[in-house]
Amino acid sequence: MAGGLHNTRAGEMQGLVGARCAESESMPLAPAVVGFYFALRVVFVLIGVRMFLLDPRTGVTANLALNFLLLVAVAFQTFGSAAPNAVPLLALRPFRWVLVFLCFSGLSLVWTSAVSVAAAAAYWCAMAADLAMVILLIRANPLLETASSLMRGYLWGACAVALSAWMLPPQSDMRLGDEGLLGPNQIGFVCAFALFLAQYLIRRKESFWIVPSLFLGITLLRTLSKTSIFALVAGQAFILLRDRSLSLKAKLLMVGAAACVLAAFWGLIEAYYAVYANAGNQAETLTGRLGIWAYFIEKSLEQPWIGHGFHSVWKVVPLFSEDFEARHAHNELLQQFYAYGAAGVVIVIGLYGSLGRQIRAMARGPLKAFGGGLLLFILVRGLADTEPFDLSLPLWAVTLFSAIFLHSSTGRDEAALDLHGRATPTARFRAMATRRPKV
Repeated sequence: MAGGLHNTRAGEMQGLVGARCAESESMPLAPAVVGFYFALRVVFVLIGVRMFLLDPRTGVTANLALNFLLLVAVAFQTFGSAAPNAVPLLALRPFRWVLVFLCFSGLSLVWTSAVSVAAAAAYWCAMAADLAMVILLIRANPLLETASSLMRGYLWGACAVALSAWMLPPQSDMRLGDEGLLGPNQIGFVCAFALFLAQYLIRRKESFWIVPSLFLGITLLRTLSKTSIFALVAGQAFILLRDRSLSLKAKLLMVGAAACVLAAFWGLIEAYYAVYANAGNQAETLTGRLGIWAYFIEKSLEQPWIGHGFHSVWKVVPLFSEDFEARHAHNELLQQFYAYGAAGVVIVIGLYGSLGRQIRAMARGPLKAFGGGLLLFILVRGLADTEPFDLSLPLWAVTLFSAIFLHSSTGRDEAALDLHGRATPTARFRAMATRRPKV
């Protein structure tokens, strides 16, 4: 009888492994391609201008065209497909706030003060296309596998961005980037956000991403993007303090690795600080940021209820110095207040607040600590930097992580689930061993 039970368990394990391999092979490549594009697109204009000698407007047009083509490809790939246990997105409060933000920002095209309403509409459609691609993917495929595939693609794209940054000559202030086409803050945010995605995958037993994480971390420090670095430190400190599943040894290794990287670049940091301290009132300094914030507050109060509309900063706001033209207000709440007035402030607070409540309601564990650290990273970064169109935590990312958090809150043990959300062999064997015999 014992031998029969052993054979049954062995056969069940082989069948489960075979099924997982088969499903992994049938998993579409679309999520990885989408994630790769989300990260890599920050360098598309740079590549077009520096390598193919294109006009920057042509590079932007090509980027938007690729975005829409990718949406069409994802729509064809997912047409008629539906995951058996798809997450009910409309039941997620963060997702409902995402739709509110998307609809209100689209409605603001009616009164926007953008230089080109057609260009603003194209950018809004690109933001909506990002969200639509993620919705289609997680509705048509297993959630956790789709999310992991998209994150892997984003990580590869972030590594490509980091590699491109290292190939560029340093800027006048010694930071990575390209004057006018690729700012160090853009590179820094892509690297920092990718580090959180790598951390999520590593906790799901994908230790391969440890080495790319080191490369991204070094690149982030080399950008000297102060906002992204401080935000990452805040988020990771939260995770280290709240995640009790991490051993003391693992925490010490993480802190030690960060200290070694910091020590290796300490000379560069000192040299940059000397440039930063003597930069006068340039926009990159705190004095310059205060000037930007003061201007946006003054202009926001001219239309305090519905704001100036989508894409109402570029080529509208005057230059703050001879070589600096603002793309946004360099503050999340202030940017929403300028663009959408008090309505925008309510929407962004409601969105992040609902996501925070969802994280708070989760059972204590690694994923809850991760979610809290990610949200803290976004909030700290939003104090001095943001995005020109989307939120600091993009709408597609809010939707994806909110679905993941809901999936983990269904009462199933995370440690007993595989990437498909099914019980692992160990968990199933435990259930068989503790199952009461029928009388």
